[in-house]
Amino acid sequence: MTQLRKIYNYYLPGMFQSDYNMSMDDTIERYRNHLKEVQTENSSSVEDAQWQHLKNETESMAKKIELLEITKRKLLGEGLGSSTIDELQKLEQQLERSVSIIRARKMQVYNEQIQELQAKERLLASQNAMLSSKRLVQTQEKIDEQRAMLQMIECGESSDVETELFIGLPEKRMKIDRQK
Repeated sequence: MTQLRKIYNYYLPGMFQSDYNMSMDDTIERYRNHLKEVQTENSSSVEDAQWQHLKNETESMAKKIELLEITKRKLLGEGLGSSTIDELQKLEQQLERSVSIIRARKMQVYNEQIQELQAKERLLASQNAMLSSKRLVQTQEKIDEQRAMLQMIECGESSDVETELFIGLPEKRMKIDRQK
């Protein structure tokens, strides 16, 4: 229905301009050209609105950045000459709050590090106890071996082994073997 209205609104002015004998193809072509013009006008107005919005957004951001830079300079102690007593007191209070937050975070980090080191200390202590017990077992085994050796020596058991080895010249050895 809306397309018919558009055609009707478009076609009627042509009729009054003595275009009574217009063919259907000419009418459709005129309608298409008219639609293109309307779309171009609409799209350019939308683009203009978008550009205007972006321009406003940019200006707003620029103002915010400028305010942030002024605040930053004041926090760094720069550009305080034009500040009033109230502004300076507010700035001092803000800095004190910031310092207390920083100190709290620093203490939290220190406490976390202390807990990590205590856990590491407990781990090392348990490893040390385990190694000490192993060393004690090894020492006890060596002591037991040495006691066994001492008992063997005290009981008169000899660790000498009899062999048929003879020290000296072979001639003597043969004489000794013949005598046996």
